[in-house]
Amino acid sequence: MSTSLSPLLAPMLSSAAMRAICDDVACLQHMLDFEAALARAEAANGIIPASAADTIAKSCKASSFGLGALAEAATRSGNLAIPLVKALTAEVARAGADAARYVHWGATSQDVIDTATMLTLRAAIDALLGDIDRAIIGFAELARRHRNTPVVARTWLQHALPMPFGLKLAEYAAALHRSRMRLQRFRSEGLALQFGGAAGTLAALGDKGLPVAKSLAQELKLPLPDAPWHTHRDRIAEAASVFAILSGTCGKIARDVQLMMQTDVAEAFEPSGEGRGGSSTMPHKRNPVVAATALAAATMAPNLAATIFAAQVQDHERSAGPWHAEWPTLPMLLLITSGALAATVDIAEGLEVDAARMRVNLDATHGLIMAEAVTMALAEKIGKSEAHHLMEAASKRTVAQKADLRDVLMKDPDIGAHLSADKLEKLFEPMAYQGVAQILIDRLLGSLDDK
Repeated sequence: MSTSLSPLLAPMLSSAAMRAICDDVACLQHMLDFEAALARAEAANGIIPASAADTIAKSCKASSFGLGALAEAATRSGNLAIPLVKALTAEVARAGADAARYVHWGATSQDVIDTATMLTLRAAIDALLGDIDRAIIGFAELARRHRNTPVVARTWLQHALPMPFGLKLAEYAAALHRSRMRLQRFRSEGLALQFGGAAGTLAALGDKGLPVAKSLAQELKLPLPDAPWHTHRDRIAEAASVFAILSGTCGKIARDVQLMMQTDVAEAFEPSGEGRGGSSTMPHKRNPVVAATALAAATMAPNLAATIFAAQVQDHERSAGPWHAEWPTLPMLLLITSGALAATVDIAEGLEVDAARMRVNLDATHGLIMAEAVTMALAEKIGKSEAHHLMEAASKRTVAQKADLRDVLMKDPDIGAHLSADKLEKLFEPMAYQGVAQILIDRLLGSLDDK
């Protein structure tokens, strides 16, 4: 496997922890971990000598093998496991010729590669869970702090109604929590040992196939599936979907922050600091660079996941082609997902909120944002249809006269006949028209404790 990101771009689009997990040497070590565990499992079941298993395990160190030579040999063999097993056999032979006879006993290349992938996924999920917890905590704290901070709710990018900014933040936390549950569920239910031998029957091990598989699963601390799954790739596809969904959630949050950072909006900002968000030519710029990372990942993730989905269509008991397409794609998806999440953590832990500007923006439409609130209050007196008709006409006059809706309504006898000046004044307080938003905030924050 390869990180599929250049050294120049990798820090921008991925986390340091995920780069270490997807590193070629780390992936190679996972393959060797399989070989060492296989030898121990077979020795435990009396298939190979214990001394041979010990010699094999001691030889399973990634530092002993040249990546370049393995990569070149893989172009001729069709996968990396074949030259690795050959090189491992030679390495073991140097320590003991008899032990070399038992390297990779009864296994096949796909057992090595797929199980190594499962080990990588487990480490990757653990890294993502650590970051997602930080992001959830950050947004939850912000939600509590800003549950009474009014902000414009926007639909179709237009001013719609007032809402508490805390509701928006609580929604971020809850969406990330749902991804946390998906990650946890996949870690407990989706990971599985791959061990089937040449055609998925473990024929080379006779009646010891299942006992060895059970011991191997225990060695690697992976669940033992009911049967090998060489060409049934739903597990890999499920993992890809979980990562793509998480990337999309991070992208949605980043898009909101990017829009709120616009000069004309200026309501909330990603963290700033020396050298962050600047322009090469314009010293006044504060660009949403953290959000850009998450948005880049959210743009890439669906197509990477689509490649994994397409690779599910595999032939018979061993596939040529679709399986190979997973190798560079899955690490790339892991990397950009980690980058999206790292950016989201940055935002959650350092978001700068300008509550005063939010209030200014609420007044940008000169009271029109409260038109629905007045309409509903008026509807209680004269019915929805008539109320809507009167308020629509008043709103048009407000725009035409470049006036304030409240002033227009105060002078309208048809409105005044049903709503007093005091009542109208109260109807123009944004936080007085938030429905059950506070209850929703509590429900969202309460959901974060769900397992």
